[in-house]
Amino acid sequence: MSPNWIYQLLSMPVIQLLARILLTMTFWLSGIAKLFDFPAAVAEMAANNLPVPALFAALTIAVQLIGSALIIRGGSLVWLGAGALGVFTAMTIPVSHAFWRAEGAEAIAKMHVAVEHMSVIGGLIIVAVLHAIVPRLRSK
Repeated sequence: MSPNWIYQLLSMPVIQLLARILLTMTFWLSGIAKLFDFPAAVAEMAANNLPVPALFAALTIAVQLIGSALIIRGGSLVWLGAGALGVFTAMTIPVSHAFWRAEGAEAIAKMHVAVEHMSVIGGLIIVAVLHAIVPRLRSK
């Protein structure tokens, strides 16, 4: 069991909000950058051999910004934001970070990014789980 001061700290709404902002930072920063430089976002999608790169760029921006907003806001749709960002992140591994198709240093670099993506997916699952169960635990 955690010491009481840790429980008090982690129970603070500002700490919980900060955690959700930090968890989603990579997504909303990427979404904002793509929004303000849409041609670069389209070029990124084309470089990953995605069909209709402009559509994929727009969908990427939407998922990153809306998913992040749902998590940061809290509320009943945290699970949806976490799920959307988790699926999106998982899909980027074979599209952009396929280490099994690379060799040497490139393969190692892509593998590290893929593993980091898996850790982020774990964090997204945790935020969805906690958001679902903590209110039920408090009401008991």
